[in-house]
Amino acid sequence: GTLCRTKPTDLVFIIDSSRSVRPQEFEKVKVFLSRVIEGLDVGPNSTQVGVINYASAVKNEFSLKTHQTKAGLLQAVRRIEPLSTGTMTGLAIQFAISRAFSDSEGARVRSPNFNKVAIVVTDGRPQDGVQEVSARARAAGIELFAIGVGRVDMQTLKQMASEPLDDHVDYVESYSVIEKLTHKFQEAFCVVSDLCATGDHDCEQICISSPGAYKCGCKEGFTLNSDGKTCSACSGGLGSALDLVFLIDGSKSVRPENFELVKKFINQIVDSLEVSEKQAQVGLVQYSSSVRQEFPLGQFKNKKDIKAAVKKMSYMEKGTMTGQALKYLVDSSFSNINGARPGVPKVGIVFTDGRSQDYITDAAKRAKDLGFKMFAVGVGNAVEDELREIASEPVAEHYFYTADFRTISKIGKKLQMKICIGE
Repeated sequence: GTLCRTKPTDLVFIIDSSRSVRPQEFEKVKVFLSRVIEGLDVGPNSTQVGVINYASAVKNEFSLKTHQTKAGLLQAVRRIEPLSTGTMTGLAIQFAISRAFSDSEGARVRSPNFNKVAIVVTDGRPQDGVQEVSARARAAGIELFAIGVGRVDMQTLKQMASEPLDDHVDYVESYSVIEKLTHKFQEAFCVVSDLCATGDHDCEQICISSPGAYKCGCKEGFTLNSDGKTCSACSGGLGSALDLVFLIDGSKSVRPENFELVKKFINQIVDSLEVSEKQAQVGLVQYSSSVRQEFPLGQFKNKKDIKAAVKKMSYMEKGTMTGQALKYLVDSSFSNINGARPGVPKVGIVFTDGRSQDYITDAAKRAKDLGFKMFAVGVGNAVEDELREIASEPVAEHYFYTADFRTISKIGKKLQMKICIGE
């Protein structure tokens, strides 16, 4: 609290209480609102909060000018009841433009000193258009955040949100975990803070603080990567020559929004490598019911091109033939014809979210017998025995598991270190 002062903001929550949001789930939304409000400086000269509740119709729960204390706001949030009909998201955003952010409701004149922010929370597909009305809201100087829950339509979230989309679109699997976004929004409204002390930074090793900002550094023996955040033990020179192939599960259980997180995970690891003809080469294979080489080793000569190709990868969305994929890795991915270099260390990273539908033992053993260093990463319903079977010795250092796709970037950080040390 003492380390952060929030910038004066007119903040309006636009919350979906259509019939698909069950009463106990709506309670979780109210907890999320309360937690964000608790982190704000509330008052007529600092931050004001309004809430719009919508389903088929729009209800103005309270205006920006209604409650000028944090206690009053928290009491008012507790009293909100769900409307339980349709999902007219566009109508609710229009209401925000014409009513909630109007002078008569207590909105202040837009200036560099005041932000206008709307946070939309929805779990469904809108029954009306959101693209044009959202563009009007943004043109009126309203910064739009879109939070999607469960079976939400991701495309409409992107149509609503302000740029950059990475900062303004959030997805959670269910209402039970929406609370974990609290910290992000408290940070978003924070202007003066020792960000290193509060932990609100993404430096991998060392955080160097300055008022309201920070920069990252690295421990001795490491260098700061071009992203300005992560550190790499992969030094330049021929010593870091490496042929690395990703084997990525594209089965339908992964789900499109999680497949996007997998792509970020791949690019996070690519970021820590020194990519060139004489140093690291990267190949990518996706598998589901069949196996598809996305690009072979050495096709792309720099990080930028590799990352662009990863982003373009389309999702296969069928079964989980991990054994077939491992066989492809052994027979094809590390062959000279596919760009592998003789005498260069070979590393395979296998990523899966479920049980293999075929036999993996023989191919997994062959990969290790041929001297490939194999890492296995499992998420969700992945079977830990299978991950251990794929992983090189010592197994505990070569396999990773997490229940939630959202935490795979932590595994990515550990992998970056292990790949480099392995060189």
